[in-house]
Amino acid sequence: MQDGNCGREPYALRVLDDSMSPEFREGCIIIINPEGVIVDGSYVLAHYQEEYIFRQLVFGDGVYILQALEDGHEIIEMSDLSAIEGVIIQQAGRRRSERKHYVRLDGRP
Repeated sequence: MQDGNCGREPYALRVLDDSMSPEFREGCIIIINPEGVIVDGSYVLAHYQEEYIFRQLVFGDGVYILQALEDGHEIIEMSDLSAIEGVIIQQAGRRRSERKHYVRLDGRP
């Protein structure tokens, strides 16, 4: 992946682990929008400690929290949203029934 993002256009990545199971299984393809609207509960791609991570963003009391859906993974607290690289807008699947959208075209959940 390039430093920053891919020209501000949506792009696809493959999920490499089970930290976001059961909603996102290892090997599934996610579509990231670098211009996506960030809201409480969004699934996001973040740049954290020299790595890109895929987590759910939760708005806390004066803090932002990145958390995995699967238990046993580190919970990350951030003071701002500068580490967020994009919002997951879709999970691609081989069949139409496997495809899921996470935001509407107008940016609302």
